[in-house]
Amino acid sequence: MSEKKLPVSGEKIAAIAERFGTPFHLYDEKAIRANVREFLQAFAWAPAFKEYFAVKALPNPYILQILAEEGVGADCSSMAELYLSEAVGLKNEDICFTSNDTPMQEYEKAKALGAIINFDDISHIDGVDQALGLPSFVSMRYNPGPLRQGGNTIIGYPEEAKYGMTDAQILQAVADCQKRGVSRFGLHTMIVSNELNIDYLIETAEMMFQLAARVKEALGVSVEVINLGGGIGIPYQPEQQRVDLPRLGREIEQAYRRILVPAGLGQVKLAMESGRMITGPYGYLVAKAIHYKDTYKQYIGLDACMADLMRPALYGAYHHITVVGKEDRPCDHVYDVTGSLCENNDKFAINRSLPKIDMGDLLVIHDTGAHGHAMGFNYNGKLRSQELLLTESGQVKQIRRAETLADYFATLDYPGLPQRGQ
Repeated sequence: MSEKKLPVSGEKIAAIAERFGTPFHLYDEKAIRANVREFLQAFAWAPAFKEYFAVKALPNPYILQILAEEGVGADCSSMAELYLSEAVGLKNEDICFTSNDTPMQEYEKAKALGAIINFDDISHIDGVDQALGLPSFVSMRYNPGPLRQGGNTIIGYPEEAKYGMTDAQILQAVADCQKRGVSRFGLHTMIVSNELNIDYLIETAEMMFQLAARVKEALGVSVEVINLGGGIGIPYQPEQQRVDLPRLGREIEQAYRRILVPAGLGQVKLAMESGRMITGPYGYLVAKAIHYKDTYKQYIGLDACMADLMRPALYGAYHHITVVGKEDRPCDHVYDVTGSLCENNDKFAINRSLPKIDMGDLLVIHDTGAHGHAMGFNYNGKLRSQELLLTESGQVKQIRRAETLADYFATLDYPGLPQRGQ
């Protein structure tokens, strides 16, 4: 069972809110570092294991810098993410650029940084070769399609996903790149998301190890790196259990020795690109109750909205809520907890049992450290909130200010609208 605790006392949450105002996302540096170290230790047996943090999950350079200090690289899929990674000093094979309907200028930037280019589609190879020339090391993204049963609501069934190449295309792509002078190869997949079933994660590793063995048998090519993707889930609901990382590491090691070693691939490097599992549980959206409505249901309106956390509206996702100062009171009221967006799905919780909430109460929405602030938007003229870092020393600093109306209007050249500095 996953106990949902505040990162600091309720009194300190209130003091932070008084100092910075609400809403805000708060990230716990000490917990993030401890979690990363546990994850890396679980795969310490693997030759040169590398975690590439999925930048899309929390694209803030202060967080990326913390992770880089722990030896973590960056998994990028856009120009902005490449620039963020470069800004914190990552380069060369500390960056993996996974393409997906990718403009050529993004490939150009990735190649200039020396990043590992991970091709999503076989058709991209010729285009990159003609425009830029292929690097000496490339990776191929695999989609097993119906060979792999199952899926989930976030990433879907493999055969219906837009990502990756078929088994035959992987073999063709490796052979083609080899003819074009590529000498080093990697394999990659990403077919699960927010997965708590450890067996599914282990099966993914077995699938990729078997693919590497087929590549060697068919083409005589020994892949250098196998990237197992991300997808390790986190326990959003209190009754869920977190993934047992040491067990995951042990089980994948057994598959590695059972499949790769006999195939003559006992020195293959392993990589993963976890995002949610790295930072997700250590982020918190703090908002203030500003409106109570009693009609056919009871509603609590916050000063945050779906622009600050889209997951409940997009996936129907559960995020636990703590009412600061009322943690020990009975949850004897049932509310929909909402934002002010002009969309009825702008709800953080539906029919949620909580303590009686009074106006001015602070609510902490848990597990927003990945795909929280990052998925923000400006529909309805809503402005994205600030991000704060709870440092290892216990101090709090702002690592992204809240947006202003001037930011919202910055791309408009029209008289009378607020400008920067106003």
